[in-house]
Amino acid sequence: MANFFEPSRYIAVEGPIRVGKSTLSRFLAQQLHGQLMQEPEENPFLSAFYEGDPGAAFQTQFAFLIRRFEQLRPLAAARNSQKIVVTDYIFEKDKLFANLNLGDDELGIYDRYYKLLRAELPTPDLVIYLQAPLDVLRKRLRRKNVPNERAISDEYMEEVVKAYEHFFFHYSASDLLVVNTAEIDFVEHSEDLHLLLRRVSEPIKGTQYFLPLSQQDADRD
Repeated sequence: MANFFEPSRYIAVEGPIRVGKSTLSRFLAQQLHGQLMQEPEENPFLSAFYEGDPGAAFQTQFAFLIRRFEQLRPLAAARNSQKIVVTDYIFEKDKLFANLNLGDDELGIYDRYYKLLRAELPTPDLVIYLQAPLDVLRKRLRRKNVPNERAISDEYMEEVVKAYEHFFFHYSASDLLVVNTAEIDFVEHSEDLHLLLRRVSEPIKGTQYFLPLSQQDADRD
Protein backbone atom coordinates (compact mmCIF):
# COMPACT_ATOMS: atom_id res chain seq x y z
CA MET A 1 0.00 0.00 0.00
CA ALA A 2 1.30 3.45 -0.86
CA ASN A 3 2.37 5.74 1.96
CA PHE A 4 0.58 9.06 1.56
CA PHE A 5 2.04 10.63 4.73
CA GLU A 6 4.12 13.68 3.85
CA PRO A 7 6.37 14.70 6.76
CA SER A 8 6.35 18.35 7.84
CA ARG A 9 9.03 20.43 6.13
CA TYR A 10 8.46 23.66 8.01
CA ILE A 11 8.12 23.14 11.75
CA ALA A 12 7.73 26.04 14.19
CA VAL A 13 8.01 25.83 17.98
CA GLU A 14 6.16 28.48 19.99
CA GLY A 15 5.19 29.41 23.54
CA PRO A 16 5.89 31.98 26.26
CA ILE A 17 9.33 32.84 27.56
CA ARG A 18 11.31 30.04 29.30
CA VAL A 19 8.95 27.29 28.16
CA GLY A 20 11.72 25.41 26.30
CA LYS A 21 11.45 26.64 22.70
CA SER A 22 15.18 27.00 22.04
CA THR A 23 16.10 23.60 23.47
CA LEU A 24 13.38 21.75 21.58
CA SER A 25 13.96 23.52 18.26
CA ARG A 26 17.71 22.80 18.40
CA PHE A 27 17.02 19.14 19.17
CA LEU A 28 14.48 18.74 16.36
CA ALA A 29 16.71 20.44 13.80
CA GLN A 30 19.64 18.21 14.75
CA GLN A 31 17.65 14.97 14.79
CA LEU A 32 15.76 15.73 11.58
CA HIS A 33 18.90 17.01 9.80
CA GLY A 34 17.15 20.30 9.19
CA GLN A 35 18.04 23.97 9.17
CA LEU A 36 17.63 25.72 12.52
CA MET A 37 16.30 29.26 12.44
CA GLN A 38 16.20 30.93 15.86
CA GLU A 39 14.44 34.17 16.64
CA PRO A 40 16.57 37.33 16.35
CA GLU A 41 17.17 38.63 19.86
CA GLU A 42 19.15 41.80 19.15
CA ASN A 43 16.97 44.86 19.53
CA PRO A 44 18.44 48.27 20.45
CA PHE A 45 15.14 49.37 22.04
CA LEU A 46 14.48 46.32 24.23
CA SER A 47 16.18 47.54 27.42
CA ALA A 48 14.34 50.86 27.23
CA PHE A 49 11.06 48.96 26.77
CA TYR A 50 11.63 46.81 29.85
CA GLU A 51 12.46 49.96 31.80
CA GLY A 52 9.20 51.58 30.73
CA ASP A 53 10.56 54.45 28.63
CA PRO A 54 7.85 56.35 26.70
CA GLY A 55 7.67 55.33 23.04
CA ALA A 56 10.00 52.36 23.50
CA ALA A 57 7.21 49.80 23.03
CA PHE A 58 6.44 51.00 19.51
CA GLN A 59 10.14 51.18 18.57
CA THR A 60 10.80 47.73 20.01
CA GLN A 61 7.83 46.16 18.25
CA PHE A 62 8.64 47.63 14.86
CA ALA A 63 12.29 46.58 15.12
CA PHE A 64 11.24 42.99 15.89
CA LEU A 65 8.66 43.04 13.08
CA ILE A 66 11.29 43.93 10.48
CA ARG A 67 13.91 41.54 11.82
CA ARG A 68 11.49 38.61 11.94
CA PHE A 69 10.22 39.34 8.45
CA GLU A 70 13.73 39.56 7.01
CA GLN A 71 14.66 36.26 8.63
CA LEU A 72 11.59 34.31 7.50
CA ARG A 73 11.19 35.77 4.02
CA PRO A 74 13.71 33.42 2.33
CA LEU A 75 11.49 30.48 3.34
CA ALA A 76 8.90 31.58 0.77
CA ALA A 77 11.34 31.07 -2.09
CA ALA A 78 12.32 27.63 -0.74
CA ARG A 79 8.75 26.42 -0.17
CA ASN A 80 9.02 23.54 -2.63
CA SER A 81 12.35 22.37 -1.28
CA GLN A 82 12.61 19.01 0.48
CA LYS A 83 14.80 20.56 3.16
CA ILE A 84 13.40 20.63 6.69
CA VAL A 85 13.38 23.97 8.51
CA VAL A 86 12.77 24.33 12.25
CA THR A 87 12.11 27.76 13.78
CA ASP A 88 11.61 28.68 17.44
CA TYR A 89 8.84 31.18 16.70
CA ILE A 90 6.04 32.00 14.28
CA PHE A 91 5.56 35.39 12.66
CA GLU A 92 2.15 35.80 14.33
CA LYS A 93 4.00 36.09 17.62
CA ASP A 94 4.87 39.63 16.65
CA LYS A 95 1.24 40.71 16.49
CA LEU A 96 0.46 38.88 19.72
CA PHE A 97 2.98 41.07 21.54
CA ALA A 98 1.93 44.18 19.63
CA ASN A 99 -1.61 43.73 20.93
CA LEU A 100 -0.21 43.55 24.46
CA ASN A 101 2.23 46.44 24.27
CA LEU A 102 0.89 49.09 21.88
CA GLY A 103 -1.78 51.73 22.26
CA ASP A 104 -4.69 51.98 19.84
CA ASP A 105 -3.11 54.62 17.59
CA GLU A 106 0.21 52.78 17.48
CA LEU A 107 -1.55 49.48 16.81
CA GLY A 108 -3.43 50.99 13.89
CA ILE A 109 -0.16 51.96 12.19
CA TYR A 110 1.46 48.65 13.11
CA ASP A 111 -1.39 46.56 11.66
CA ARG A 112 -1.05 48.14 8.21
CA TYR A 113 2.58 47.04 7.96
CA TYR A 114 2.00 43.68 9.63
CA LYS A 115 -0.63 42.65 7.05
CA LEU A 116 1.62 43.61 4.13
CA LEU A 117 4.58 41.65 5.50
CA ARG A 118 2.59 38.60 6.63
CA ALA A 119 1.21 38.15 3.11
CA GLU A 120 4.77 37.57 1.86
CA LEU A 121 5.54 34.72 4.26
CA PRO A 122 4.71 30.99 4.21
CA THR A 123 2.73 29.26 6.95
CA PRO A 124 4.37 26.39 8.89
CA ASP A 125 3.26 22.84 8.12
CA LEU A 126 3.30 22.09 11.85
CA VAL A 127 3.35 24.31 14.93
CA ILE A 128 4.38 22.86 18.29
CA TYR A 129 2.89 24.96 21.08
CA LEU A 130 4.73 24.55 24.39
CA GLN A 131 2.74 25.58 27.45
CA ALA A 132 3.40 25.70 31.19
CA PRO A 133 1.70 27.30 34.22
CA LEU A 134 2.73 30.80 35.22
CA ASP A 135 4.47 29.72 38.43
CA VAL A 136 6.66 27.26 36.52
CA LEU A 137 7.69 29.92 34.00
CA ARG A 138 8.49 32.37 36.80
CA LYS A 139 10.81 29.85 38.47
CA ARG A 140 12.59 29.17 35.19
CA LEU A 141 12.91 32.89 34.53
CA ARG A 142 14.55 33.47 37.91
CA ARG A 143 16.82 30.46 37.48
CA LYS A 144 18.01 31.60 34.05
CA ASN A 145 18.63 35.13 35.39
CA VAL A 146 19.11 36.90 32.04
CA PRO A 147 19.84 40.63 32.71
CA ASN A 148 17.16 42.08 30.41
CA GLU A 149 14.56 39.66 31.71
CA ARG A 150 14.94 40.70 35.35
CA ALA A 151 12.67 43.69 34.69
CA ILE A 152 9.77 41.50 33.50
CA SER A 153 6.98 41.84 36.05
CA ASP A 154 4.75 39.01 37.22
CA GLU A 155 1.75 40.94 35.87
CA TYR A 156 3.27 41.17 32.39
CA MET A 157 4.20 37.48 32.42
CA GLU A 158 0.60 36.63 33.29
CA GLU A 159 -0.66 38.73 30.37
CA VAL A 160 1.74 36.97 28.00
CA VAL A 161 0.67 33.49 29.13
CA LYS A 162 -3.02 34.38 28.75
CA ALA A 163 -2.40 35.87 25.30
CA TYR A 164 -0.70 32.66 24.13
CA GLU A 165 -3.50 30.50 25.53
CA HIS A 166 -6.14 32.60 23.78
CA PHE A 167 -4.23 32.69 20.50
CA PHE A 168 -3.67 28.95 20.25
CA PHE A 169 -7.17 28.10 21.45
CA HIS A 170 -8.37 29.70 18.21
CA TYR A 171 -5.39 28.71 16.01
CA SER A 172 -6.21 26.83 12.81
CA ALA A 173 -3.71 28.08 10.22
CA SER A 174 -1.72 24.82 10.31
CA ASP A 175 -1.57 21.50 12.13
CA LEU A 176 -0.92 22.04 15.84
CA LEU A 177 0.67 19.85 18.52
CA VAL A 178 0.12 21.13 22.07
CA VAL A 179 2.76 20.05 24.62
CA ASN A 180 2.49 20.74 28.34
CA THR A 181 6.02 21.18 29.72
CA ALA A 182 5.01 21.79 33.34
CA GLU A 183 6.47 18.52 34.64
CA ILE A 184 9.43 18.11 32.31
CA ASP A 185 12.71 19.77 31.56
CA PHE A 186 13.89 19.07 28.03
CA VAL A 187 17.49 19.26 29.21
CA GLU A 188 17.08 16.68 31.99
CA HIS A 189 14.51 14.38 30.36
CA SER A 190 16.01 13.22 27.09
CA GLU A 191 13.50 10.35 26.90
CA ASP A 192 10.71 12.92 26.57
CA LEU A 193 12.57 14.65 23.76
CA HIS A 194 12.93 11.42 21.82
CA LEU A 195 9.30 10.47 22.41
CA LEU A 196 8.24 13.89 21.12
CA LEU A 197 10.51 13.45 18.10
CA ARG A 198 8.76 10.17 17.32
CA ARG A 199 5.37 11.89 17.62
CA VAL A 200 6.43 14.71 15.29
CA SER A 201 7.55 12.09 12.74
CA GLU A 202 4.01 10.65 12.66
CA PRO A 203 0.90 12.18 11.04
CA ILE A 204 -0.58 15.12 12.94
CA LYS A 205 -3.86 16.53 11.67
CA GLY A 206 -5.73 19.45 13.18
CA THR A 207 -5.01 20.05 16.87
CA GLN A 208 -3.53 17.20 18.88
CA TYR A 209 -1.96 16.89 22.32
CA PHE A 210 1.24 15.28 23.54
CA LEU A 211 1.64 13.98 27.11
CA PRO A 212 5.30 13.36 27.97
CA LEU A 213 6.27 9.93 29.23
CA SER A 214 7.44 11.29 32.59
CA GLN A 215 4.00 12.87 33.15
CA GLN A 216 2.25 9.62 32.28
CA ASP A 217 4.32 7.81 34.89
CA ALA A 218 3.60 10.53 37.45
CA ASP A 219 -0.14 10.28 36.81
CA ARG A 220 -0.05 6.54 37.54
CA ASP A 221 1.75 6.99 40.90
